[in-house]
Amino acid sequence: MIENLRTTVVEMKDVIREKYKAEIKGIFGSYVRSDFHADSDLDLLVDFDDGADLMDQVNLQRFLEDKLECKIDVISRRSCREKKNFMPLFSTM
Repeated sequence: MIENLRTTVVEMKDVIREKYKAEIKGIFGSYVRSDFHADSDLDLLVDFDDGADLMDQVNLQRFLEDKLECKIDVISRRSCREKKNFMPLFSTM
């Protein structure tokens, strides 16, 4: 399952970069731990360009939910750096 998601995300890499000013850096949460279920969300760590804004993040989330047909949580890498206790398990892209 995670390999299919990874392949799909890699195929969309250029669109994500150009349209949403972002690069997906990793997957974390239940998909990496292999304890996901039908209504689990997919947690993605994303680097946004300096010129990106909140709408880029929201629109990227909607785009990915449409393409991957599952609930997506987009977590900005920048916001993680500001949180000292955030240490998820990552699978890099």
